Amino acid sequence: MAPLKGIARERGGWWHAYVCPAHGVELDHGDLFTGVFPEGGARCAHGCRVDDEKVRGAWLVLSHQAWARRLRLLAHRGERTEAVARLTEYAGLYAELASDSHGEAQEWMLRGRLFHQALTDAIWAVNIGHAVTTLAGQRTDDLAPLLPLLDSLEQAALDARGVLTGQGLLASNYTAWLNAAGAATGPAAAMVRGQEWDGAKQWLEGEHGLYAHLRVAVADDGWEWEGSTYYHGFVLRAALLALRSADPAAIPSDVVGVLAGMTDVLAAIATPGGILPALHDGPYRRHPLALEWLELVALAQQLVPSPALVAVATRARAELGAQDDGLDRELDGWFAGPPLPERPGPGAVTVFPQTGHAVLRAAGIHALLDFGPHGGSHGHRDKLSLYLYGDSTPWQPDPGQVPYAHLEFRDLYASTEAHPAFRIDGAEQAECTGSLLGTDGASVTAEVTEAYEGVRAVRRIAVGDCYLVDLLTVSAAGERRITAQLRPGTALDIQLQAAGPVRTTWYGDETLHGWHTGTPGVPVRPVAVPGPGPADDPQRTRTRVDFTAGAERVTFASVYQAASAGPAVVGVRLDGDVLTVELADGSTARFRTEG
Repeated sequence: MAPLKGIARERGGWWHAYVCPAHGVELDHGDLFTGVFPEGGARCAHGCRVDDEKVRGAWLVLSHQAWARRLRLLAHRGERTEAVARLTEYAGLYAELASDSHGEAQEWMLRGRLFHQALTDAIWAVNIGHAVTTLAGQRTDDLAPLLPLLDSLEQAALDARGVLTGQGLLASNYTAWLNAAGAATGPAAAMVRGQEWDGAKQWLEGEHGLYAHLRVAVADDGWEWEGSTYYHGFVLRAALLALRSADPAAIPSDVVGVLAGMTDVLAAIATPGGILPALHDGPYRRHPLALEWLELVALAQQLVPSPALVAVATRARAELGAQDDGLDRELDGWFAGPPLPERPGPGAVTVFPQTGHAVLRAAGIHALLDFGPHGGSHGHRDKLSLYLYGDSTPWQPDPGQVPYAHLEFRDLYASTEAHPAFRIDGAEQAECTGSLLGTDGASVTAEVTEAYEGVRAVRRIAVGDCYLVDLLTVSAAGERRITAQLRPGTALDIQLQAAGPVRTTWYGDETLHGWHTGTPGVPVRPVAVPGPGPADDPQRTRTRVDFTAGAERVTFASVYQAASAGPAVVGVRLDGDVLTVELADGSTARFRTEG
C-alpha cells in the first residue's frame, strides 16, 4: 500500500456537487489522501477545470470517506500504528469542527455535523466504527482517545434518526445507515471500554431499529420501496454492515427472509456477465459504486450465498483495475455463524409485482420491463420502458443518473425522453403507477393508464424459442402523435427496407439484431437522431430512434435476436393483433398483442 499523506482539516459538503456544470460528468477525484483540493481546480474529462466552494466541499466528502474506508482496511491488515494515529487525528478534528449541525446544509437536508447531510456522517461513521472494532479485537490499550469520537458519532446518529422517525420516515434509506452507524460505533466503544454492548435493542431490535426499518422499507417482492437498483443495494449493504458478528441463525426469521429476498432481487436483475441495470436514480457507472458492489457481494455471500452474484463482483473488480483496494477480500468472518442455505438461481421470467419490474431471459438477451410505482424522489418518468442487455453489453440500458447537483442533466435523465418508453404528442409522462395484467413462464404483460390523460398503453414482452418479442399497443380517445422510443447505450445502425420491417443492429461485446413493424395501414415514421448516451457521460452521443404514428390506436411490434442465437429470424409480420415470427428452419410462432 502506498504511503499515506494528509487528512483534510475542513468539514465536507455534498458529494453530488462534484460535477462539471458544462458537461454534467463527475469530476476527477485526484489524490484524495493529500488533504488538499486539486491545484488549479478539479479536472473534467472534457478539459474543464472547476473550482468553487461547492465543488471543494464535495471533494472534501470524497476525501474523508476515502480515508474512513482506508482506515478500515489498515485495521484489517494489521497496520495498527498508522490506523490508530489517523483515527486519533480524526477524533481531534471531529471535536474541533463537528460539535453541532452543519450550518451550510441546504434547507431540505437532514443536517449532518462533519458533512452537510446526516446520511453522509452515518456512512463515514460506519467505516470508523468498524475500523475501531477490528483494532479492539486485538487489544485496546491505545484506543481510549477514540471514545469521545465514537460516543459523539453514536449520539449524532441517534439524534438524526429521531428527527427522521419523528417525521414518519422510518422507511427512508437514511434510517438504514443511521442504524448501521449506531450498530458500528456503539459496539466499538463498548469493546474499548471492556464492556458488553447493550445497544442491540436501540439499533437492531427496537421500535426504530434496523429490523423495524427493513420490515417497512422492503416490499413483499424483495425490493426496497423506491425500486432503484442503487438504493436497494445501498440499504442492503447498510444492513449487512450493521449485523457484524451476528449469528445468521439468531437473526429473526422474517428479517432473514427480507435480506434473502433483497439478495434474490440483485441476482435476478444481474446479467450473466455481472451488469446490474441502474434502474431509477443511481449512477450508471463510477469507481466508488464498483467498490460498493464488491463489498455488498462479499458480505451477502457470507449470509445468503447466491452464485448469480459472483459475476457482479468479477465485473466490478475488472472495472476498478488498479483502483481495487481489496477491502472486500478482508471481510471473511463478518458473521458469527455459518451462512444460510444457498439461494436458487432465477428462472426464465421473474416478476416483481409490487415494485413493478420484470426480468425476461431469451437466448442471449436479458430484458427488463419497468411498470411499477414512480419511486418517490428517486423515480423516473419511465413507465413501460424496456431495457435490453447481453451478457456483458448494455444494448438499451436504463441510463442511470448524473450527480444530483446538476439540475438540468438530472431532469433530463429522469425524463421520458431519455428512456426506451412511449410518449404522446412529444410530452412527458406524468408520475404514475402501471399495473401487471398477466404473466406466465414465457411472457409478461403490463399496462399504464395515467401517464397521459385519456391514453392506455399495454406492453407485452414474450420469450420465443431463440428471440424476444416486444408488443407495445397504445390507444387514445382521439388521434394523437404516439411515439415508441429506442434509446441505445451502444452503437446502433438502422436500415429501412423497400418492404417489410425496419432493421436495427446493436453493437458491443455481443451483437443484437432487431426487426420493427407496426399496425398495418397505420403509417409509422422512424426518425434517427443523435442524443445523450448513459449518464456517466452526457456528452457521449448515441443514435436514438423514435417510431411515431398519428393515430387513435397503434401497435409497435419488435423482435430481437442475439447474433449468437439461432435459427435466424427471417420473417416478422403483424396482422391485426397477431405477430408472426418465421425462422430459417421453417418454423413459425404467433404472439397476440395483449396476451
